[in-house]
Amino acid sequence: MESKLVTSEQKAEVVSGVPSQVVCTAFSSHILVVVVQFGKMNTLVSLEHSNVASDISEPVLTTKGLLGQDKPLIHIFTKNLVMFVSQEAGNKVVLLALAMKDRSMEVRALKERIQVCQVW
Repeated sequence: MESKLVTSEQKAEVVSGVPSQVVCTAFSSHILVVVVQFGKMNTLVSLEHSNVASDISEPVLTTKGLLGQDKPLIHIFTKNLVMFVSQEAGNKVVLLALAMKDRSMEVRALKERIQVCQVW
């Protein structure tokens, strides 16, 4: 039996009145989550667990802009949107590719679409 090196799922539907596509792809070392409303990506951000010792009980997550806009709001949006993916995938690095028409869209609605495409 041949095993798949890459597993991918996708979902396209209207979310809050805006046509949206979500694609989740699992690689051996990371998860790629694509959330777009333009049919292409314009921002790529990585989210990973930091090895820094911390006194707080919450995991320390680091975001890094890799492509496109590198604004603080993008980093907050990334943590809110895909932190659960990293945690459920055993703290794998998550790459989030974005192209949002409506940035005021509820994060919960997008999280639900990502959960439907679960590949981790």
